[in-house]
Amino acid sequence: MAIDSFKGCLSSQQANEAAAEGARAVCSSADVCQLMVSDGGEGFMMAFHAAVGGQLVEVPVRDPLLRPIMARYLLCDELAVVEMAEASGLMLVAEADRNPLVATSYGTGQLIADAIRRGARHIIVGLGGSATSDAGQGMLRALIDALAPHGCWDDVKMPDDVRFTMATDVQNPLCGPLGAAHVYGPQKGATAAVVARLDARAQRFATVSARHFGYDRSTAPGAGAAGGVGYALLQYLDADCRPGIDVLLDTVGYSRLVADADYVITGEGSADRQTLMGKLPMGILRHTPADVPVALIAGRISHRDQLLEAGFAQVECINPPGMPLAEAMRPDVAQANIRLAVGNMIKHNLSIWH
Repeated sequence: MAIDSFKGCLSSQQANEAAAEGARAVCSSADVCQLMVSDGGEGFMMAFHAAVGGQLVEVPVRDPLLRPIMARYLLCDELAVVEMAEASGLMLVAEADRNPLVATSYGTGQLIADAIRRGARHIIVGLGGSATSDAGQGMLRALIDALAPHGCWDDVKMPDDVRFTMATDVQNPLCGPLGAAHVYGPQKGATAAVVARLDARAQRFATVSARHFGYDRSTAPGAGAAGGVGYALLQYLDADCRPGIDVLLDTVGYSRLVADADYVITGEGSADRQTLMGKLPMGILRHTPADVPVALIAGRISHRDQLLEAGFAQVECINPPGMPLAEAMRPDVAQANIRLAVGNMIKHNLSIWH
């Protein structure tokens, strides 16, 4: 079971547990492996924690509006996993207070700086659910304040053996019609006028940075992730950019886990053509051996034929026809529907396997 969270309803862990219960209900001898998964957003840090262990380090930081909060990151030997939403997430700011002109990624930089001080040498940053559109300037300022107080970027001496990986499925550049401000600014509270100001601000920052470094990564895929924090990681910290699910599956040794599997079940809240554009279930499908069938479950499904053509062995909606959305979104109802749907899928396949 490698099911993504059902946004606003179930966590990855809850969805997987319900699926496992459904499988065992019809096949008590089933050996079920549950893998918490995330594409870099909600649940990314906890998915790593479930897979590799380590310590959840709690740190006093600043939220997007510079209010003091406590946030966590995962430290496992020399690996640190920072989930940006922990310190700089949209859900930390009430809807009426959302303003990407002032929201800052400073708290994310504080988490990274603390991880470096504690000996982390590979830092994975999950970019998702951010409230910010500051091109990562707040994150960089926090690193300067922590590692070179009263200095400038040139005074920051990052240990030579520290490397960064940014985990995101976003391919947008920093600026322009497909950039961070235009595509993601409105969902963070930006009006059309504010979007234009954010985009111009990011362009000025990129121009100055390119002049300083002699190269420009503002057009690189992923630069527009998390309001431009992706750009700061690429330009200033020479980060690798990889899909979050790829980073997670490589770390946990997914190919080894499924080498002798009979069946893999993945899923998400809503499955459609966007799923085919690199969302988490496609990552599961891509990493699973061709001879192991992968089934897809979701609370809402469209373009079923295209999903089947992509390689999923089964594509099933967990909700009965006509169920009101409000009822389907209740956690207890969603879990019951997952148990029933997965149980029916396993029962069907048992008749084929036998």
